[in-house]
Amino acid sequence: MIELDNRTSLTIDEPFLNAIADKFTDKEIELIITSNEEIRQINKEHRNIDKDTDVLSFPYVAMPMAPLGSIVISSWHVESKAKEFGHTSNDELALLFIHGLLHLLGYDHEVDGGEMREKEALLIEEFSLPKSLIIRTQG
Repeated sequence: MIELDNRTSLTIDEPFLNAIADKFTDKEIELIITSNEEIRQINKEHRNIDKDTDVLSFPYVAMPMAPLGSIVISSWHVESKAKEFGHTSNDELALLFIHGLLHLLGYDHEVDGGEMREKEALLIEEFSLPKSLIIRTQG
């Protein structure tokens, strides 16, 4: 189940995102939709990277009853990439959510030999979404 904190005017299809999350976990996920400025600050504060980004994931400590983690998404990146790639903001948000969710589940496309990309591709097909972050940057 998603705990949504939408700090922007972006319209969110929460039932669709919950359907995606339900494929992998019954744990709560905090989803924060925020501005480019705020995600840049969070990136700087928690990763020492002083630049904006599209999605950040923060897994929680694995404990009984604990939420899975937090996903932070930049609404600016959602709208910008949707326009650039010619699909809807809802599709782009779902792609970023999937990407963040897979990171919460322990996948890491930078070191996993393609496992995250394969899992993402299966979800994209299942939910009839356009090409993902990993697929469009590595394809």
